Amino acid sequence: MTDIPLPQWAQVLDTDDFHPRGRLTPQAALGARTWFRVGGPAEVLFQPASTEDLAQVMQRLPLEVPVLPLGACSNVIVRDGGIDGMVIRLARGFSTITRDGEGLVAGAACLDMTVAEHAAESGLSGLEFLAGIPGSIGGAVAMNAGAYGSDMATVLDWVEVVTRDGRLLRLPAASLDFGYRHATLPPQSVVVRVRLAAVDAPPAAIRQRIGEIRAAREAAQPVRARTGGSTFRNPDPDESGRRAWELIDAAGCRGLRVGGAQMSEKHCNFMLNTGDATAADLEGLGDAVRRRVHGHTGVTLRWEIKRIGRPAHAGTGIPA
Repeated sequence: MTDIPLPQWAQVLDTDDFHPRGRLTPQAALGARTWFRVGGPAEVLFQPASTEDLAQVMQRLPLEVPVLPLGACSNVIVRDGGIDGMVIRLARGFSTITRDGEGLVAGAACLDMTVAEHAAESGLSGLEFLAGIPGSIGGAVAMNAGAYGSDMATVLDWVEVVTRDGRLLRLPAASLDFGYRHATLPPQSVVVRVRLAAVDAPPAAIRQRIGEIRAAREAAQPVRARTGGSTFRNPDPDESGRRAWELIDAAGCRGLRVGGAQMSEKHCNFMLNTGDATAADLEGLGDAVRRRVHGHTGVTLRWEIKRIGRPAHAGTGIPA
């Protein structure tokens, strides 16, 4: 805890008869936790110690208070005004990886790259594509992350979630209605564990493929910059036969700047914080690109990066 008091709605989470084992932090800075390094604070940040700890807090939390799980924050813009309600960030208690037959069971906080490397050590193939996706496994499920010829819908067997009312559910992959960069999870639920299917293969061959994916990503993307991955989704084939970066390039947006935000010269579907960008700069740049692309091609690009929270100086809608 800090010297800043919990808001009134959160005081039910720290009483004489109940103390979560995890960490509750009011007005927790989020910007430094995101890949863009921008954004305001969480009204309350909860870092649970275990699934049981998370479930107990969700049960006690008033239902009118919004809950937002955040993973590695690799594909989000946290707006400058911060996030109302409770932000949940999974950490050490959710980072175990174990072999389960021809597959892995992984905690939601595990980084995608770590899961790919663990699969290689176990002689399990089919998860190499995760080496090319920044972020954590929980977020990968929530957005059906994919790259290099595969995605989560292809490899997920089941997912365990804690629901907004504190129940632990195991959901089969078929129930998630996977689509392009989409999965249907219970509203405001938190992914805590998954099982990923794989097949036996020689570890050396798996490591070679991971090395190829990492090299390809480094060659094509600004991986050492303050970025957030692909900014916009590729259009549906009936909208355009060109990928998002091709449309952005054709509209003359490669290198476009708004304040401290810039579309990458290396890969123009990536936004960069060049050093002093605000969240408003980044979102404003994205909106400017969308306008130019629509004006040039008639195609409306859809955000792949999630923009969350309130703009600076916007009021809160959470009960006092």
